Amino acid sequence: MNYLQVDNLSKAYGEKVLFKNISFSLDKGQKVALIARNGTGKSSLMHILAGLEAPDSGNITMRRDLRIDYLQQNPQLDESKTILDTIFATGTGLIKVIHDYEFALEEFKHNPGPESDALLNHSMAEMDASGAWDYETRAREILGQFAINDLSQSVGKLSGGQRKKIALARALLGNPDLLLMDEPTNHLDFEMIEWLEDYLSRESLSLLLVTHDRYFLDNVCDTILEMDQNSILTYKGNYTYYLEKKAERQLSEDLSTEKSKNLYKTELEWIRRMPKARGTKSKARISSFDDLQTKAKFKREDKSIQFGVSANRLGGKIVEIDNLSKNFGDFKAVDDFTYIFKRGEKIGIVGLNGTGKSTLLNLISGKLTPDKGKISIGQTVVMSYYTQNGLDLKEDKRVIDIVKDVAEEIKLEKGSMSASQFLQHFDFSYPVQQAYFSALSGGERRRLYLLLQLIRNPNFLILDEPTNDLDIYTLQVLEEFLQDFAGCVVIVSHDRFLLDKLCDHVFVFEGQGKIKDFYGNYTDYYQWRMKEQKMAQRIEKPAKEEKQTFKEKKPSTKPSFRQLKDFETLEKEIHLLETEKDQVMERMNSGKESTESFTNLSVKYNEVNQLIDEKTLLWMELGEIIENSKV
Repeated sequence: MNYLQVDNLSKAYGEKVLFKNISFSLDKGQKVALIARNGTGKSSLMHILAGLEAPDSGNITMRRDLRIDYLQQNPQLDESKTILDTIFATGTGLIKVIHDYEFALEEFKHNPGPESDALLNHSMAEMDASGAWDYETRAREILGQFAINDLSQSVGKLSGGQRKKIALARALLGNPDLLLMDEPTNHLDFEMIEWLEDYLSRESLSLLLVTHDRYFLDNVCDTILEMDQNSILTYKGNYTYYLEKKAERQLSEDLSTEKSKNLYKTELEWIRRMPKARGTKSKARISSFDDLQTKAKFKREDKSIQFGVSANRLGGKIVEIDNLSKNFGDFKAVDDFTYIFKRGEKIGIVGLNGTGKSTLLNLISGKLTPDKGKISIGQTVVMSYYTQNGLDLKEDKRVIDIVKDVAEEIKLEKGSMSASQFLQHFDFSYPVQQAYFSALSGGERRRLYLLLQLIRNPNFLILDEPTNDLDIYTLQVLEEFLQDFAGCVVIVSHDRFLLDKLCDHVFVFEGQGKIKDFYGNYTDYYQWRMKEQKMAQRIEKPAKEEKQTFKEKKPSTKPSFRQLKDFETLEKEIHLLETEKDQVMERMNSGKESTESFTNLSVKYNEVNQLIDEKTLLWMELGEIIENSKV
């Protein structure tokens, strides 16, 4: 069923054309991602679809009575309202019944008595009559996941991150036909991102979203819309499929352009020596020549140039942390942490929001003084710190002048380039370089701030959420730069793809100031954590569940004969796969394999490793069922 059809839509601001005559459609149940560079019209298109802006031309046809909800990147909420009224404020249908029940429940909690008891009983009867309990259970799952407990709290007292969670919860619970989402993972920690990813994947929602989280795109979306050169292209698949097909399309375009160039040379010679008398055939050939000239002169804007800033040389001593501790009242941000940085290390920092990640960065950079312990910094260390706060500059200064104030010429590993050329690499066109800082978008300001940190030629980079507000194309350039960077990198990021590609190991903030040094990238840590949780569930007896009004206790079930048989079979299969994995690894390490054979073995190793993980998780689940049946 078609929900929305866009035909020949165009939008421009002055002389800047965002998109022109674009067309696409959205069907029921489709999960679509919109990919484009910063400043090319993603937000404008989302605003138009949500009815907040009008297009210059074109048509949008929607199914009759289509309900659309729009989660903006920076949602605007009424600060005078409570969380309860903000989330359940539609006033119609099940939402109103849920609102009345939650209100009665809050009243009963805070003011127990005959009146609140009667109100609660009445609202529970309304819940029974409307069949709203299943919906309320879903609401409790979402609110519990977002740690939204006190629904009577005022929105005005919440932090920016908490407001984003409230807006996200409202969007998910609003049950719209089509949900528009702009950077839904910003300000969320890993656990919440993974939960949201799973929730959107299993729910039969229709989505159009903008996000720079490439794992999120892979695991949630089934269609990619790419806005490129004022037009739009559709790819029926996830992000990985999109990358493959885009590479194939560009190769085909390059071959076609090369063929057109060769033919153009021949036709150009004919045009030059063509007699003045022009017949019908000559006119047709001239018309074809004009089209051929356009194809031959087609030039794709290539922004994948690799470069590397020349980092200052690091000496033997870099940064040494000795028994570091920092408290804020009763909150322990860092507790007795010791670490000695080694040359060229790239360390990711992960953990729940509010556990002290930024505090550690501020201690290393000298912005905070520790309560105990010390930090020793080597004499050759040139530190650069990219914070979440961004730039604080005069609005009436041009972009190129801001960069030239730091460096006229940027030293690279091989040679140098001008400030203007360096800006080009970070997707600042020449017109944008001449624009005032006040005219830059939020994403462009973040990119400029990042660029200013890199051109100081640091050898110790501290990056606190550098990927927020950056488009995927800029992220790819940043990744290439950081991979080639010869100095040390310490990075806090919720971009799992970036951490996997960049980091040797991760500092995991476990709470109460405890920091675990885990060797491996983020996916390695995530898989280890999942196995640890499964093992813990098998060993520990299930705790007695507290009685809840919105959730019934599931009766225990005995394992079937098939489950017992599968448990035994899986154990044998896992053993055989582990043996196969070891054999593949031995061949890879032998040094006797050809390049092609080594590549095939690497693919085989990843496939076997994934099978082991899948079968191990299933084996643990069956083991848990069998163990619980004995209790």
